Amino acid sequence: MKITEHLENAKSTLFSFEILPPLKGQSLKELLVGIEPLMEFKPPFVDVTYHREEFIYKKHPNGLLEKVSTKKRPGTVGICAAIMNKFHIDAVPHLLCGGFSKEETENALIDLNFIGVENVLALRGDAPKSEGKFVSEHNGHSYASELVEQIIRMNHGRYLHEETEIGFQTDFCVGVAGYPEKHFEAPSMKFDLKYLKEKVENGAEYIVTQMFFDNQKYFDFVEKVRKAGITVPIIPGIKPITTLGQITMLPRTFFLDLPDPLMDELEKCKTNTEVKEVGIEWAIQQCKELVGANAPSLHFYTMSKADTTYKIAKEVF
Repeated sequence: MKITEHLENAKSTLFSFEILPPLKGQSLKELLVGIEPLMEFKPPFVDVTYHREEFIYKKHPNGLLEKVSTKKRPGTVGICAAIMNKFHIDAVPHLLCGGFSKEETENALIDLNFIGVENVLALRGDAPKSEGKFVSEHNGHSYASELVEQIIRMNHGRYLHEETEIGFQTDFCVGVAGYPEKHFEAPSMKFDLKYLKEKVENGAEYIVTQMFFDNQKYFDFVEKVRKAGITVPIIPGIKPITTLGQITMLPRTFFLDLPDPLMDELEKCKTNTEVKEVGIEWAIQQCKELVGANAPSLHFYTMSKADTTYKIAKEVF
């Protein structure tokens, strides 16, 4: 079922979450067992992230460096199939511009359609860790709006190398990302909303936000999005703080603010255990307020660790 249909049919706020493919060497069984407790809250869909290739530089005896491609995580397509088979819920794979050509994207979509996936989240993706800025692949997309356009063209039966004949029509429901505190590369919120509207005009049917810790940021974002003429559902993204390191890492990495009341409590913490307790309680209150405001779904960034999300969901759903 499409995400939009899940949201339309829901009588209350839904529960959903995102997982990472397991690292190389970890088993799929371990991943599935790890998220199984969250099935108690009847998630209609689970997102599965996609990771571009990373590279290492191997030094040879002659001193020359060889750029070697590595793949640290297994394929998202297979994980989606496994989730759908075991839990009988919808899996939503992430598709990236970064690291993929248009042909590779088309092939991935053909595979996803073949196994019965009906939803995808279209993202530009980040620059590789070894590079300072995002650069598209040769014959790839530079912007998520272009990726959305390609997916919708396939929904209309238009493939890359079939310009005249109408091919098999896919039927993907496309989601995109939204940034309550602005994407860090956008010069202003006004321009960020302009790009978001372009993604929706190209065919995106729902928005999932980046994490935030101040609900007012989400409420203000929704208001601005609606004033911009965007009417699709906006799903808030939730992630509790669980370690001391995240207090500085999350704002630096995701360009977001931690509200003063939360920081007042975190500053008292001396251990990760204390931080985790504060983070869970803050997220519970966040979620209760969002449910009270009729958010369409609460989407948790679990990092494939169910225990924290379980404790929060147990108090909310």
